[in-house]
Amino acid sequence: MPRGQWSDKRERQYEHIKEGLKDRGRSEDTAEEIAARTVNKERARHGEAKESSRLSKEDISSGRRGGKRSHTGSGGRTYDQLYEEAKHKNIKGRSKMNKSELLKAVGGR
Repeated sequence: MPRGQWSDKRERQYEHIKEGLKDRGRSEDTAEEIAARTVNKERARHGEAKESSRLSKEDISSGRRGGKRSHTGSGGRTYDQLYEEAKHKNIKGRSKMNKSELLKAVGGR
C-alpha cells in the first residue's frame, strides 16, 4: 500500500479501521485492504489525493454509507443483501420476490 504519503491522521484512521475489522473477525489481509480503501476514499473526498474517481468524490461518505447499509439500520438489510442471502440459501423464486418477501424467506426479523 502507498501509505508513505498518508498524513499522521490518515495513518491513525487506517490503524483504527483495521483493528476494528480484525476485532469483528476479518482476516489481517482483508482488514488491511478495507482500511486502505476507506482511507483512500476519504482522502479523495477531502481533496488530499492527486487522482481520484468521480464516484469517490461524489458518493456518500464511508462512515455514513456503513450506517445506512447496516443490518440494524432503520431500513434493515438492503434488497441486494437479502437477495444474495437467498441466493446462498438456494431459495427458489427469489427473483420474483420483493424486499419483504425476501426477508421472510431468509428468516429475517
